[in-house]
Amino acid sequence: MFGARRARLDEITGFGDDEFRIERIRGDTMAGERRRSGGRRGNTRRAARCAIEQMPWNPPVNLDSPTEPLNAEGVLAIHNGAMRVLEEIGIEFLNAESCEILKQAGCRVSDENVRMDRDWVMEMIGNCPSEFTVTPRNPERRITIGGRNMVFVNVSSPPNALCLDKGRRVGNFEDFENFLKLTQYFNCIHLAGGYPVEPVDIHPSIRHLDCVHTKLLTTDKVCHAYSLGRERVEDVMEMVRIAGGLTHQEFEDESRMYTNINSTSPLKHDYPMLDGAMRCARRGQMVVVSPFTLAGAMAPVTMVGAVTQFVAEGLAAIALLQCINPGTPCVIGSFTSNVDMKSGAPAFGTPEYVRATQISGQMARFYGLPLRASNACAANAPDGQAVWESMNSLWSAVQGHVNIVYHAAGWLEGGLIASYEKFVMDCEILQQFERYMDSALVSTTDDDVAVDAIREVGPRGHFFGARHTQDRYETAFYSPFLSDWTNFEAWERNGAVWTAQRANGIWKNILAEFEPPPMDEGIREELGEFVAKRKEQGGAPTDF
Repeated sequence: MFGARRARLDEITGFGDDEFRIERIRGDTMAGERRRSGGRRGNTRRAARCAIEQMPWNPPVNLDSPTEPLNAEGVLAIHNGAMRVLEEIGIEFLNAESCEILKQAGCRVSDENVRMDRDWVMEMIGNCPSEFTVTPRNPERRITIGGRNMVFVNVSSPPNALCLDKGRRVGNFEDFENFLKLTQYFNCIHLAGGYPVEPVDIHPSIRHLDCVHTKLLTTDKVCHAYSLGRERVEDVMEMVRIAGGLTHQEFEDESRMYTNINSTSPLKHDYPMLDGAMRCARRGQMVVVSPFTLAGAMAPVTMVGAVTQFVAEGLAAIALLQCINPGTPCVIGSFTSNVDMKSGAPAFGTPEYVRATQISGQMARFYGLPLRASNACAANAPDGQAVWESMNSLWSAVQGHVNIVYHAAGWLEGGLIASYEKFVMDCEILQQFERYMDSALVSTTDDDVAVDAIREVGPRGHFFGARHTQDRYETAFYSPFLSDWTNFEAWERNGAVWTAQRANGIWKNILAEFEPPPMDEGIREELGEFVAKRKEQGGAPTDF
């Protein structure tokens, strides 16, 4: 059947397989020239050379209705369960300052255990904006968090890097910088999150200074600060302020950067993360609160039970931040999955993970909070397992109306590896999701319904030559930069290159042509002087 259809296609077009492939590539290239946005210099600049033809900077808006596994009674059951945890069991706040703040607010504090009245919690949560913007040093890279908006973050915090050439190795500053270049280059990555790989060859006392300095020079996207002690958070906020050319008041008037904190599940928030989150809240900067609730290990084995614990832990910290500074932009982060009950190893992209993310979306909407989730997988290599687990994770993010997708490109081995090839493969997928959410695909104008075109072609013609097609063919369909759509014979003649190998060549080409975004020379000097001064002062204290 397919052979007959292909013969008919050849008859219509007048050329065979190879000619059809060449003509299609030529057409895709022309379309790419019209779609292309300079990933290296921002969305308004054309690149002199381009390793790939990518889609322009355009953070997607989710057009779909959310998937809601629970009925209204189910949502209330989880809500009431979470409120009972907060009222009857309590959350441990391993931070004396936070305990004192909560005690003064009327919470019941015994040592480090804090119990909260549900009415007070809901009052605090009611102060959270359901939608807000974050503006980095380049205002063209401003993002909107909440509502139907969706943004993607690069892989963050793995201790190891992986590529086909060098294999798996401990993270270093060279790999760190390379991943930042990929983060800046790809328009489908909207935030420069935590360290894309941990550069262990930089001493911990000054690592944050070197890393964030390099990040602000290499990228112009929203920047992240680790909540790991007073000095690290305060230094990053000051560096972001300097890089943006802002006064202290301008920095605090709107969110310019963000931090992410994780609870120490079950039922604990630790000292340094609370400290960093409170510092960001006082200055109006976005805080993501992401309990790490692995069902069967740090949370109940039932997914609904794990989500109940996630809600309690997340709301407890967000209530604290709203008590400190009402209106602080906060995001609740779902990192609820399951473990392999045979080994205890974390599992991601599982059916349980998908349901947990969908249910977390229902709960986030119930509280009027933006939601964070992740493109997580447990695979050890950029292979089929990595793809299907990532696709499960990403589809659950779409279905759950997730607003921030962490680790959207490059994550492997349950977060222990940042992979060059997986980064490129993920960006191909992310672009396809951006295209999927393009409102043009569901436009129903007369031209889109195309009755006149159908009339013109009739029952015996074809649409290749129709004016309707000719006017639209260059941008009608998604054009991949990584997928190979040739037939087997053509693919084999071209070297039979598998996907990860193609991705390997692409990231190398990107790094070879990369140019950093511009920065005012005066700002560059001020930023460098601040970093040098803080290094002289010793940076941040460590245990070393």
